[in-house]
Amino acid sequence: MRRADRLFRIVRILRGGRLQTARMLAEKLQVSDRTIYRDVRDLQTSGMPIEGEAGVGYTLRRDLDLPPLMFTRDELTALVLGARLVQAWGGATSMAAAGQALQRIEAVLPPELRERLDSILMYAPGYSMTQPLRERLDLLHEACIDRHALAFGYTREDGQTSEREARPLALYFWTGVWTLATWCEMRKDFRVFRIDRMQNVQVLDREFVQKKGQRLEDFVREATKNFTP
Repeated sequence: MRRADRLFRIVRILRGGRLQTARMLAEKLQVSDRTIYRDVRDLQTSGMPIEGEAGVGYTLRRDLDLPPLMFTRDELTALVLGARLVQAWGGATSMAAAGQALQRIEAVLPPELRERLDSILMYAPGYSMTQPLRERLDLLHEACIDRHALAFGYTREDGQTSEREARPLALYFWTGVWTLATWCEMRKDFRVFRIDRMQNVQVLDREFVQKKGQRLEDFVREATKNFTP
């Protein structure tokens, strides 16, 4: 958990009004007592009205009132729909983060907007996104970011199989299907692979440097040039 997230959660827990010892906070956040002491001290130094002391417990002064998070109805609808899409079609990490983001938004919304949150009737079922596929999506995304080459087996729509090594460039979502844009080292050209047809994906230790003609911007240029509406 990032430190900023941990500090936010400490404030949320203390807003509940009950006295919280460092040990109780540490167990909830899965950190050491020493970390809690340091975090609380930093929050107090920054002006957060946390009362109490080490060995006794902490609480948040009741006159603290955080300003409500304000969105228009259309903005709130867009945020919730986006989070639901990520929950339905994102990787395992993104799915969990989207759920946490919705909880954070709901926690600080004024009552009238909280009611609006419950009445948004736009959903994105993602039944085809199995847990292994979500984990593969996370793995491929990290490989794109870290610029690590991949080795994998691939099955085409006609059933033909092949073994590939490729440089992952970016992931694209098309009408319910995730695809990986790559520079294929076997074909010496850009290739796009459906991630649900990839098998035995291995992230190689070999890093790659994006070369002119093999970069993501080159792929986008080629794809745009060949696209006919």
